[in-house]
Amino acid sequence: MSTPNRIDTLFETRDGEILSVYMTAGFPRLEDTVRILALLQESGVDMVEIGIPFSDPLADGPVIQHSSQVALANGMNLNLLFSQLAHVRERVHIPLLLMGYLNPVLRFGMERFLDRARETGIDGVILPDLPPDEYDSGYRTLFEARTIHNILLVTPHTSGDRVRRIAGLSGGFLYMVADASTTGAKTTVEAHQVDYFKRIGSMNLPVPGLVGFGISSHETFKAACQHARGAIIGSAFIKALGKEGPLDQKVGNFVRMIRLGRQV
Repeated sequence: MSTPNRIDTLFETRDGEILSVYMTAGFPRLEDTVRILALLQESGVDMVEIGIPFSDPLADGPVIQHSSQVALANGMNLNLLFSQLAHVRERVHIPLLLMGYLNPVLRFGMERFLDRARETGIDGVILPDLPPDEYDSGYRTLFEARTIHNILLVTPHTSGDRVRRIAGLSGGFLYMVADASTTGAKTTVEAHQVDYFKRIGSMNLPVPGLVGFGISSHETFKAACQHARGAIIGSAFIKALGKEGPLDQKVGNFVRMIRLGRQV
């Protein structure tokens, strides 16, 4: 009997306010990846998306683009990332996902990529530029054979029929892009976004939803959680990592600000 996917277990055991954080592998320093994962777990984060640096990240705003450039200059690549993650499951037990773009994964080899992901204990993959229909016809069986979820994205402009189709293909959860733009911190959740969250929430989809893109504060996190099972924070965390100070302090303070609205 195969081990349950940790993403499924998380959603089965947590009703709401699930906090997923995006980090860029190899940023701010090449050797920081596993330490940041452990610190995020210790600080109370529920799930982490590990960003694979890429030279042309079309869906990412300037903060994450800059972190990718720094990580690549530091020497980060997929081979090294998998080497760094080889023993991560001895320290980190929350769900871990890899998020990146299709080009580097195909250069690495999709089956090889998924095999290495499984060996290192990765639970899910997010490839924003992998079309759902291409995933279904070309790669779905490869993911499912390894019990790795492929998480798909919808935007405010995705039609109802298309949302249902994508949700049916998505494993673990549905990534609800809060705004049809690049990633980046926003200060508020606007009325049209709330309408979109409510529309998705009323559809009784087969997978739960997490809101991403623009969630950056206690207020926007709480607002997103009113209409989804939780939220994903990326740019704001990357920005916090880029500040001066000890790594453990930066991570702990950031998570407390999101969870509590204040530092302790």
